[in-house]
Amino acid sequence: MKPKNLTLATLAGASLLLPHIPAEAQPSADRPNILWITSEDNSPFLGCYGDDYATTPNLDKLASEGFRYTHAYANAPVCAPTRNTIITGVYACSGGNQHMRSNYPKSETVRFYPQFLREAGYYCTNNSKEDYNLPAGQTKNIWDESSRTAHYKNRRPGQPFFAIFNSTISHESSIHQSVPTDKLRHDPRRVKLPPYHPDTPEMRHDWAQYYDKLEELDTWVGEILQELEASGEAENTIVFYYGDHGGVLARSKRYVYESGTRVPFIVRIPEKYKELWPASQPGTAVDRLISFVDLSPTLLSLIGTPIPQFLQGQAFLGKQKTADPEYAFMFRDRMDERYDLSRAVRDKKFRYIRNYMPFRIYGQHLEYLWKAPSIRSWEEAWLAGKCNEIQSRFWQPKPVEELYDTENDPWEVNNLAANPAYREVLERMRKASLDWSIRIFDTGFLLEADRSARAGKLPFYDYFRSGSFSFNDLVAAADVAARGEAGNLEQLQTFLKSKDSGIRYWGATGLLILGKEAAAAQPLLRQALGDSSPNVAVTAAEALYNLGEKKEAIQTLKAVLKHHDEFDRCHALNAIDCTGISSPDVQQAVIDMVATQKTVSRQKYDLRAAKWLIEKWKLDPAKYRITFDW
Repeated sequence: MKPKNLTLATLAGASLLLPHIPAEAQPSADRPNILWITSEDNSPFLGCYGDDYATTPNLDKLASEGFRYTHAYANAPVCAPTRNTIITGVYACSGGNQHMRSNYPKSETVRFYPQFLREAGYYCTNNSKEDYNLPAGQTKNIWDESSRTAHYKNRRPGQPFFAIFNSTISHESSIHQSVPTDKLRHDPRRVKLPPYHPDTPEMRHDWAQYYDKLEELDTWVGEILQELEASGEAENTIVFYYGDHGGVLARSKRYVYESGTRVPFIVRIPEKYKELWPASQPGTAVDRLISFVDLSPTLLSLIGTPIPQFLQGQAFLGKQKTADPEYAFMFRDRMDERYDLSRAVRDKKFRYIRNYMPFRIYGQHLEYLWKAPSIRSWEEAWLAGKCNEIQSRFWQPKPVEELYDTENDPWEVNNLAANPAYREVLERMRKASLDWSIRIFDTGFLLEADRSARAGKLPFYDYFRSGSFSFNDLVAAADVAARGEAGNLEQLQTFLKSKDSGIRYWGATGLLILGKEAAAAQPLLRQALGDSSPNVAVTAAEALYNLGEKKEAIQTLKAVLKHHDEFDRCHALNAIDCTGISSPDVQQAVIDMVATQKTVSRQKYDLRAAKWLIEKWKLDPAKYRITFDW
């Protein structure tokens, strides 16, 4: 996977594409090159982070020559929203690009960091993953070169470079196919399992295979660094290494725990730029809280470009470096075909999680996640009654709030949210979470399809700042609804009468969470079945179904399956699955929904959700002349 050398013809052709750089933008000789080495789906399972099971000599050496950040976080626990946050310098949930995956446009207010770097005279290459969760037209030509052959060697003589080399070696897909046990270099018997994972052969095997992949990743990193040395540019180049989010076994990637968001992050800064060192000498651990939203302002700080106001992170290196922040913030929204909504806040000791859909279990079936033998074995152990209390939680509804002392509970299994001794911490971090959501105009509080219907062609970043609705009231409604407190029944019914579809959705959601305690609201819920917002209607239908009004609820869900919006249908399919509805008429409605699609593609999430239901119901697609193309 070592980058290929470019031919002279390629070099000549690429040089014709270089933009004109005005004289005032020409870089001064003391500007550093910047090299980013990135990997996918890996937590800090490295020797330099204290993992004695890992085989990572090259990264350990890099850490000894640089600075190892101990509190570094991806803002999202999955790749596309993470990469959107990095490229824009705006939290993906603030720009409306947090759903995995989506194609919603960014605001013209928001600019990509390569644009600033190129304007400053840098040659910018990306080798080669993009996955920015944006329309392709908006990301076209933002790099000097973005391809599998992109390389800093292709720049003009003397021109500083910014270059990314990204590896997929440790990606989740690396454990989908099991390597024979006798071919593994890491012994499955030596795996130290997290307390939430059952001790199954498949679980141990996937962990061991994953560590083999991390060893291969380390070898690749060594090749990139060796090539930099051979180029003669090492002494002029700041090297960053980081993983794009945590991973990769179940309850890491996609989940806003340490295991899903904490990443390895190492920066090596040459002696000639020692004024940029974050500590007195290389080999030092740095405990500043950093997250990926900070990368764009940090780059601009390093090259001396003023940081624009739209950026939402803080520079952690360079002349514009800020004081250490108190918190880092994380978010989870739709993951492929499954809806969920969680927000997380991390200080240096504690992690707070707010679950806005506590009625959904952690372990919702996801087609891609279930490709790993380890999670299938975990589910089988749970169904067979072989999981202990900690291991069983993954298959149960979530608490509204979670609070963990990560210093003493690194795997986050002891929830302190209800412990009176931690009340001050809980309230402080709860407030920090809500304040952050309001400050950044968190778009997650409007469900996806409703958001699209309301904003029209206006980018969500702009719509949420337009003043066309009360954003603060929306967040307040979500806060009340998610608490699941019977004392709020009257207020929830008031929400359900609101003129704002988002507030009506949270009213219905709060009643769904209350379950039988919402019986007095059944007349209002019946009216909501005809709501102009399918998201409100689906939520009301699920609440009514659980209250025993099954016929009316089923009719509404079937009607939404005929709706034109993919994500309305996806929401309805989630409700059908989670309520356990399997009547013949609903099965037929799902079959009809699939059969009327022009393209039965894996890229459509309503079809993934439908495929799972068809498999769960043990229906034969061929009988209905349906062929899934994956």
